[in-house]
Amino acid sequence: MKIVADPIDRLLLDDFQRDFPITARPFAELAKALEITEDDVLDRLSKMQNSGRITRVGATCAPNTVSASTLAAVAAPDERIEEVAAIIGQEPGVNHSYEREDEWNLWFVATGPDRAHVDASLARIEERTGLRVLALRLVRPFNVDLGFRLNGGEGTRGAPPAAKQADCSALRPGDQDILQLLTKGMPIVAQPYAALAETLNRSEASVLERVDRLVDSGIIARLGVIVRHRALGWRSNAMVVWDLSPDQITVAGPKLAAQPGVTLCYERTPVEGVWPYRLYSMIYARSRGEALEALENAAKLPELQGVRHQALFSTRCFKQTGAMITAPKESAA
Repeated sequence: MKIVADPIDRLLLDDFQRDFPITARPFAELAKALEITEDDVLDRLSKMQNSGRITRVGATCAPNTVSASTLAAVAAPDERIEEVAAIIGQEPGVNHSYEREDEWNLWFVATGPDRAHVDASLARIEERTGLRVLALRLVRPFNVDLGFRLNGGEGTRGAPPAAKQADCSALRPGDQDILQLLTKGMPIVAQPYAALAETLNRSEASVLERVDRLVDSGIIARLGVIVRHRALGWRSNAMVVWDLSPDQITVAGPKLAAQPGVTLCYERTPVEGVWPYRLYSMIYARSRGEALEALENAAKLPELQGVRHQALFSTRCFKQTGAMITAPKESAA
C-alpha cells in the first residue's frame, strides 16, 4: 500500500529533506523543480504539517555545537510508564521521547543552551521520578542526517553525506536566535526568511547570509522538510546498540553508517556496570521484519560479526520536536 499516493506530495517529502534553498523565495524554487505553482507548494506543505506528516520545514543542528544535548534513559515500572513519560516530556529541553522494548524502557534526548542546563534537566527528572537517569553523551557522530526515501533506499537524493566536523568559529552573535527559530520550523509562507528576519528585527539579507554560512560550516547539519516517519508508514523504529571498544568503533562506525536502512550512527559514552554499549545505530523501516532484515545485513559486516548487540524497538512516541538552543525567556536571567 502506498502511504503517500499523490506523486507531487511524495516528491516534496522525498527530494527536499535537505539542501533546502537559501533564497528569498525558496518555495518558488521547489515549485520550479516540480513544475507546479508556489502557492501549490505552500498549500501542500501546510496541509502536511497540519496533518502531522511533517513536523516542520527547518533545520537540525550538528550535535553539541551551538547547544548541548545527551541521549538518556530510565527504567520505569510498567505501571508508571505514562506518569514518568509525562514528567520527562514536561522538561522543555526534551525534544524526543520514546518507549522502547528493554528494561531501560523510556529513552529521550535532553537539549539546552549549555551542559549545565542539560545536567539540571536530568537532575530534575531524577528527583521528580525517583528513578536513575542514564546519561549517554555523544563521543563521535558517523551519520546524523536522518533523511530517508519513503520507498526505501539510502536517504533523499542518494546516500546522506558523511558527518563532518562543524566549524564553530563561524558562529556570530545572534546566530543562536536564528538557529532556534529554524529548529522550531520556518513559517510556510512565500518569503520565510523575511518573516524570520522580522521576528528578529534584522534584515532579510543578513538572515540569508548567516543561514548560508551556518550550512556551509556544518553547524546546520540539515535544512529542509523534517518528516514524521510514523505518520508516513515507517512504523518500525529500532535503536541498535553494539558492544565495541573505541578502537573497534573507529573502523566499524563509518561502515555501519553506510549500510542501507541505517539512518543514524554514533558513538556514546557507556555507563560502567550498567550499560556497556558504545556504538549506536538507528533503523527506520515499514515493518519489524524489514527492520530485522536491515539489522541482519548490518551484522554481516566483518567488523560486527559476533559482536554483542541489542535491538530496542520503539513502541510509543511521547514527544518529537526541535532542540532547545536558547533558554526560554522566563529562565534566561
